[in-house]
Amino acid sequence: MAKVTRDDVARLAGTSTAVVSYVINNGPRPVAPATRERVLAAIKELGYRPDRVAQAMASRRTDLIGMIVPDARQPFFAEMAHAVEQAASDRGKMVLVGNSDYLDEREVHYLRAFLGMRVSGLILVSQGPSETAAAEIEAWDARVVLLHRRPEAIEDVAVVTDDVGGAQLATRHLLEHGHPYVACLGGTERTPVVGDPVADHIEGWRRAMQEAGRPIEGRLFQAPYNRYDAYQVALRLLTGPHRPPAVMCTTDDQAIGVLRAARELRIDVPGELAVAGFDDVKEAALTDPPLTTVASDRSAMARAAIDLVLDDGLRVVGSRRERLRLVPSRLVVRQSCGCS
Repeated sequence: MAKVTRDDVARLAGTSTAVVSYVINNGPRPVAPATRERVLAAIKELGYRPDRVAQAMASRRTDLIGMIVPDARQPFFAEMAHAVEQAASDRGKMVLVGNSDYLDEREVHYLRAFLGMRVSGLILVSQGPSETAAAEIEAWDARVVLLHRRPEAIEDVAVVTDDVGGAQLATRHLLEHGHPYVACLGGTERTPVVGDPVADHIEGWRRAMQEAGRPIEGRLFQAPYNRYDAYQVALRLLTGPHRPPAVMCTTDDQAIGVLRAARELRIDVPGELAVAGFDDVKEAALTDPPLTTVASDRSAMARAAIDLVLDDGLRVVGSRRERLRLVPSRLVVRQSCGCS
């Protein structure tokens, strides 16, 4: 069977190939609704499939969006990538995902690979773009949106949740249960990195503790972000001489590790240990007991990121363009904090 061409569609629809192109590409010129319907009907009848490779060569852009995450095995990043894929699909785009494994060289590898594919834009969930990564982005003049991390420079465009405010909500809630203090399971960095979500969670915990007049010295503990290594840290913490009455974890994965360690040590949660997390991954509702946590609206963040990477939908505030899109966070109360 001969390949159906754009000329075939134009003949059947009684219009020009240029109009067929405008319908397929949704522009750059408008098409009357009746004409659009004729073109779409002709495309369906003939079974026409646009040559995406040829389109990409002509426009020097593809229907692809590159997304780089630290580790798609972690539930939060997996759910975020899925939300971005759905938002991109609604806009007729596809998403390619690469894992940096928190390594600068792997992040640069995927940056170069995706930019070489002429993606429409990049969504970067980064531990902080390195100088090499920043140079690659500038050299390709690529449209890049940071997701889940505040920008370090005014030139950056980012979509983030209210990490500081959310951690304050969780810590205040634990303190309201009457605990003398709340410990914090932070990240692996001794000095929090500016713009990093975990650093903001620690800052929210610190503010809530200070507001309540509770000292924070010796109550911030380092732990990897994944549940397996956090479980090992929790075993040492919960068997130590100063076991905390409550713990605010900077990620749900850490909190799941803490719950596992508490169960193994026969420490009752929430009777002897209250626990809260951050992210509200789907698994948080299925832990034993169900985990109190802070929810970030990943669907709203994904839609905002896709809008920004495709449309540059930055609002003008006064005389400058707004570089940061802040999505509110909310406390999800379950049973691990002591609520029934």
